[in-house]
Amino acid sequence: MEVHFHGAAGDVTGSMHLIEAAGKRILLDCGMVQGSPEADARNFAPFPFDASQIDALILSHAHIDHVGRVPRLTLAGFDGPIFTQRATADLLPIMLLDSASLQENEAERSNRKRKPGQPKAVPLYTRDDVRDALSQLHPLDYATRTQILEGVEIAFRDAGHILGSAIVELWADGRKLVFSGDLGMPNAPILRDPTPVADADLLLMESTYGNRNHKQRSETVLELSEILEAAWRDHGNVLIPAFAVGRTQELLYWFARHWNDWDMSRWKIFLDSPMASKVVQVYDHHHELFDAEAREIWRGTPNPFRLPNLRVTQTAEESMSINRIHGGAIIIAGNGMASGGRILHHMRQCLPKRQTRMVFVGYQAEGTLGRRLVDGAQWVRIHGHDVRVNAHRHTVGGLSAHADQQGLLDWYAGFRPSPPLALVHGEDLAREALAGEIHERFGVQATLARPGMTLEV
Repeated sequence: MEVHFHGAAGDVTGSMHLIEAAGKRILLDCGMVQGSPEADARNFAPFPFDASQIDALILSHAHIDHVGRVPRLTLAGFDGPIFTQRATADLLPIMLLDSASLQENEAERSNRKRKPGQPKAVPLYTRDDVRDALSQLHPLDYATRTQILEGVEIAFRDAGHILGSAIVELWADGRKLVFSGDLGMPNAPILRDPTPVADADLLLMESTYGNRNHKQRSETVLELSEILEAAWRDHGNVLIPAFAVGRTQELLYWFARHWNDWDMSRWKIFLDSPMASKVVQVYDHHHELFDAEAREIWRGTPNPFRLPNLRVTQTAEESMSINRIHGGAIIIAGNGMASGGRILHHMRQCLPKRQTRMVFVGYQAEGTLGRRLVDGAQWVRIHGHDVRVNAHRHTVGGLSAHADQQGLLDWYAGFRPSPPLALVHGEDLAREALAGEIHERFGVQATLARPGMTLEV
């Protein structure tokens, strides 16, 4: 068995790893590169392998940095089965159709501004391309060992990252490969904890927060309540960039759980994302994947997805009307790294105001607008306009959907014996720190995967 690294090998986005085993070629993830100025060019670049020779694709979960180039893969000639967990299969049409719509709209805008002689802009893929790719889906349940190709078997285990997120176990050639996908935090709300795995001949493990630990969730929830109270006292709005899957649902969960003690009924709460409203419906259909506490909350009043003061905006006009509200609004909008989407319109209006609270609840990749704000930028450029940043900025790391350093170490400790591993899905500072801790505690020298690198299992 051989593993060839092609994406999220030295950075956080663009997850893509090719496995050659049992005479077959299996791709783990096919994610979009996000954040960097070169991201668009990298997404349009030809794949570093012949897509028509890939026998199967396995997707760990529905975030775009893990699935965003799937239609591009099918356009390049891949016509094999796509295996993923059942809830992920329900989320994929929402995520990919939205991605295609953004691609089509961006190409249309570029072509309207195109000068004579400039090449015509084309989308990375279209909604029709997405529908073609989705016809190749084969949903699987957790904990079901399945032969996907002759000589190749897989099983999905709950990764606790987002709904349907999976740790992938793969058996072939008498060897076992484990791919962590993205691991969630233990004791996080709504979802179950990441499933321990006992053995592997090689582990591919994410390392997004390999160099830091999150605050205790109780401290984080207290911090969130204090931010909301300060914003109310200052008559300001609260802006929260959040991806449609994961943080959005957790925020609504906390609002429902603390409905009375946070006096949440006084706020106007906007979920400014048509995609997020569709995602909510998928969560509603998969209560079997919730932890016990979340199932109890969902049976209570108010239901997190049906808060009496929650308004889900659909049209662009509804979204723009929010900007007429100058205080007392909580606005959750995509995307989570503030590199596109409706949050930009609200940021342009609200960032210059000192009473605004800008709350980051997830990872901000290098090169994104969110990262620049977290790093303290005083001016940012939004839709061609220079915007002064006077708003208060808060990074609420304890709401991250990713395991922190201790969470990663604890999950790795569940293997007996400690397997060799390659660290993926992390910037170098994070990977180096995690590799050092693993070597000190377990005596294992981790490999820092690089694009083009090959490991033999």
